[in-house]
Amino acid sequence: MSEDLKLIKELRDKTGAGFLDCKLSLKDNQNDIEKAVDDLRKKGLAKATKKSSRLANEGAIGLYSNDNFTVIIKINSETDFSAKSGTFLDFIDNLGSLALNTNDANLDVQKFLNLKSNDKNISEMITEMIAKIGENIILSELKVIEHKNNNVSYYVHNPYRTNVGKIISVIQFNSSSTDDEIIKLSKNICMHIAALKPESIDKDGLSKDLVDKEIKIQKELILSSGKPENVIEKILEGKMKKFYSEITLMNQNFVLDPEKTVKQVIDDFNIKYSFELINFKLFTLN
Repeated sequence: MSEDLKLIKELRDKTGAGFLDCKLSLKDNQNDIEKAVDDLRKKGLAKATKKSSRLANEGAIGLYSNDNFTVIIKINSETDFSAKSGTFLDFIDNLGSLALNTNDANLDVQKFLNLKSNDKNISEMITEMIAKIGENIILSELKVIEHKNNNVSYYVHNPYRTNVGKIISVIQFNSSSTDDEIIKLSKNICMHIAALKPESIDKDGLSKDLVDKEIKIQKELILSSGKPENVIEKILEGKMKKFYSEITLMNQNFVLDPEKTVKQVIDDFNIKYSFELINFKLFTLN
């Protein structure tokens, strides 16, 4: 595949726009993908409301937890066949346990690769596994969540094992108890996150650049539709409300009760119980 076709394919994956529209936009924007995405959105040709992630390789994500820390580790492989194999899954479990046992809140990929286990660096263990399965593998992500003073819950989507799969969502929360109803709500919120993939808890957690860019794009779309100046701000307010409802957790419609937002579900729950969402993380291969 030529370089031009690769760029067109990438832009189509990001926007859902047609082949010719992508080709022309790339030409007009000197093959700058991000500028082309904005250009297509301003023309109303892009279907996506946010940037799509770069296409991921195959592999698996594993979660490992103790009373104080949760470690999420992602290892990419070339094929789904290898990712599902017992050899690969045992390996990711081994690395996850080694990472968890460091009890290091600041552990990252590079630091972990340099650690030793049985007189071998982790990087050497990965090289040996590459030779064993005959396929390139990469430790692409390692995240440590410290939760000494609050609770955690998680959900594994498309699981290969109970703690390993293609998508893992994790929440940190405070609660006055850990009874069955609290556990059920926390699991359901994790499932919601895995399904709808919010970018932040609320709009205050979104980057200013992202919000400013969306405002600019929506204004240009409204102006191009021929709406009079005196109604632009009102229409813009509605457009931004919809934008926030799509990408912020508290404003999304809850997957298990679409008539309510996640915030409304938590508020209703707190009439009887006590639940405070502190943070969430989402890990995906895609």
